Amino acid sequence: MNLQKIENEALHLTREERSQLIQRLVLSLDSPPAEELKTNWLHEARQRAEELDNGSVQAIPAADVMKKARALIQ
Repeated sequence: MNLQKIENEALHLTREERSQLIQRLVLSLDSPPAEELKTNWLHEARQRAEELDNGSVQAIPAADVMKKARALIQ
């Protein structure tokens, strides 16, 4: 399917469908490849584990985090 045909088809979508399509296309441009995401998250997890291990940060119990989060949205 060529670009012109895709454009013609897209212009026949409802306003809501075109909006959803635009959002998906923009997100596909902004999102790094899956492998890069995996690498970045692994690096972040290792860094956070190291900070916990060396005592530079202190863990907060999940119950405390959830309590604070609920208070912020009410």
